[in-house]
Amino acid sequence: MKAAVMHEFGGPEVLRYEDIATPKPGPEHVLLKVLAAGVNRLDHYVREGSVTRAIPLPHVLGIDAVGEIVEVGDGVAGLQSGQRVIPVPGFPLDEAEADVRPAVTASSFALPGLGFRGTYAQYFEVPARWLVQDETGLPPEAAATLPLVLTSGTRAVRTVGAVKAGDTVLMQAGGSGSGSVMIQIAKALGASVAATVRDDVKGRLATSAGADLVINARQDDVVARIKDWTDGRGADVVIDNLGGAVLAQSIEAAKPLGVVVAYGFAAGPDVSFDIRSLFFPQKQLRGTMSGDLEDLRWGLAQVAAGRIRPTLDRALPLSAAAEAHRLIAANRVAGNLALLPWAG
Repeated sequence: MKAAVMHEFGGPEVLRYEDIATPKPGPEHVLLKVLAAGVNRLDHYVREGSVTRAIPLPHVLGIDAVGEIVEVGDGVAGLQSGQRVIPVPGFPLDEAEADVRPAVTASSFALPGLGFRGTYAQYFEVPARWLVQDETGLPPEAAATLPLVLTSGTRAVRTVGAVKAGDTVLMQAGGSGSGSVMIQIAKALGASVAATVRDDVKGRLATSAGADLVINARQDDVVARIKDWTDGRGADVVIDNLGGAVLAQSIEAAKPLGVVVAYGFAAGPDVSFDIRSLFFPQKQLRGTMSGDLEDLRWGLAQVAAGRIRPTLDRALPLSAAAEAHRLIAANRVAGNLALLPWAG
């Protein structure tokens, strides 16, 4: 089968389009024909070696996929060839830990494309229990952009952030792939959403995702705009997928007793803030990473109901995986990217 393979860590050019062996499904596993693979910023970090270098090489990246079952292993029940499914983007590899929640706390938890061979390939092997029927009705390239951002975003907004109807939410980087989906998650829960962006293109994406207020973080005082928007109170919940110097701003923008959810570190892993801005007004700083099977199912139900839609920037052939990573590295993506393993 064809795959985008990295033989070393480095820039996008380390991704090579080449032939590798097609896997066979083991017991309780299925083999998927990958119709489309999503491209996430996390893939970029894994490729450059900034997440970990304890990954056996050569390696295949890719967390997200939409696929069609082509073969089932021994012991698989309820699934058959021809069904279109979506793998959960991260799960415990040890069957004994399958019911651990949140799943990311299981000692054997792993992400495709990080803990084991990923989805940048024509075929992908996965345990049958970590598949969800794809009932979105979306084209594969659109649906493939959803699993990670939808699963982890649902957990960040709905579970960890506990966003509810009537809340005010600040979404940092609202024009990103994850931010634009989380705006929609918050809106589906009945919240009002403000989003930060860095240019007009990202601003249009945040607006189309449903943001009630869009703030250009390069031009405006974000905290002042949020205070004005909330009549001086501050946001009930802030979702921060940037980290770095932005986290201090997120804490300042939250109301007393408000919640700040730390979700990522696109602006850098090192943070610094005045601890008094957190404990005097009794704000809460909560961390989250990946979501669970239940988060994916809830999110996909919202997609099927029309409350959440994917934000596909473009789809490229799998042979152009390096170009997809160049676009992400240069911040030239409005929404999400997908790769098509069977494109000519």
